[in-house]
Amino acid sequence: MQIAFDAKRAFHNGTGLGHYSRTLIESLSRHYPEHAYFLLNPRPGKRFSVQGSALHEVLPKNPVDQLFTSAWRSNGCKKWLTQNKIDLYHGLSHELPFGIDRTPIATVVTMHDLIPERYPKQYKWIDRQIYDRKFRYACKKADRIIAISEQTKADLIEFYQTDERKISVCYQSCNPQFYQPVSQTEKERIRKKYNLPACYFLSVGSVIERKNLLNTCKAVKLLGATVDIPLLVIGSGAAYKRKVQRYITEQGLENRIRFLSDEPACRSDSDFINAKDFPAIYQMATALLYPSYFEGFGIPVLEGLCSQVAVITSNRSCLPEAGGAGAIYVDPDSAEEIAGAMQRTATDKAWVHEQIERGWQHAQQFTTERTAAAVMQVYNEVRRT
Repeated sequence: MQIAFDAKRAFHNGTGLGHYSRTLIESLSRHYPEHAYFLLNPRPGKRFSVQGSALHEVLPKNPVDQLFTSAWRSNGCKKWLTQNKIDLYHGLSHELPFGIDRTPIATVVTMHDLIPERYPKQYKWIDRQIYDRKFRYACKKADRIIAISEQTKADLIEFYQTDERKISVCYQSCNPQFYQPVSQTEKERIRKKYNLPACYFLSVGSVIERKNLLNTCKAVKLLGATVDIPLLVIGSGAAYKRKVQRYITEQGLENRIRFLSDEPACRSDSDFINAKDFPAIYQMATALLYPSYFEGFGIPVLEGLCSQVAVITSNRSCLPEAGGAGAIYVDPDSAEEIAGAMQRTATDKAWVHEQIERGWQHAQQFTTERTAAAVMQVYNEVRRT
């Protein structure tokens, strides 16, 4: 089978959509090398690479397409797809090229979440209109929709009235490096490289309102001197981040909360940018904090479980799907609950060990082999229809 992907985010995105794209493409190539995989990339990438013997990057050749890359990605690429007899096209992040349903190419689209529908005030009006048009079109025209969680499947049915028979829930995996224990020597190298403290809580994710970093910082304030463990933050943001930083300054928490991503050494380090050093950073943490209000899946939760650290996350949306019996659940509105979970992970070692073991067992459901097999089953079903 000749399979093509919208690979824009695989080459250019450092958040969840990029990690999903890279991990899935590389997993399919590794576990199903008998197929050919074509990665449609609107422009050369500098930050990320996608590795695999069966992978072929495709860039626009026509000068006009090279100039208007968005148009090539959303429409012009159809010419290349049909000329090269592509059997199946997979839109990895909510989108399909317009008019692809009028070609003989089978189509699959991954829908990660419908967060703009649930939290419209957190998006600009024009962005909501664009997302709504693209998302609805993809769901209507795709031969099959992959939802990355039962929560996303339910949202597709609720908000778009999507035919349930078109939707397959295929959970995502994380980079396999998170499943591998990091040696003590490597941990110490990373600790020195980033000047990490002996103990720390870790927060990973975009610093936006939905991710709820402010309540995590309030929990740090509540802990006071009873648990003198700093919080390290990995993630970027804008207006909401400034709001969080104002709170930190007002409460005198500058020495307790550190934005690792803001430090010049991290911003220029390729192993930080592409997350190569993250498994060691995770594995040395006292706990990962991810009390998000809403997610399509919540990949840092799985990364934490695979890293065999305590994971504190929200009891809402899909996060119990991602965390299973091993995560520690809190009300994201309650800084007191977050602080209580932080205190227990820092002091109750026997209980933490039990949670980590449950989390590790749960994480085995999301190996690259299992997640690639689920997606390949969808491909084969679509090709047979």
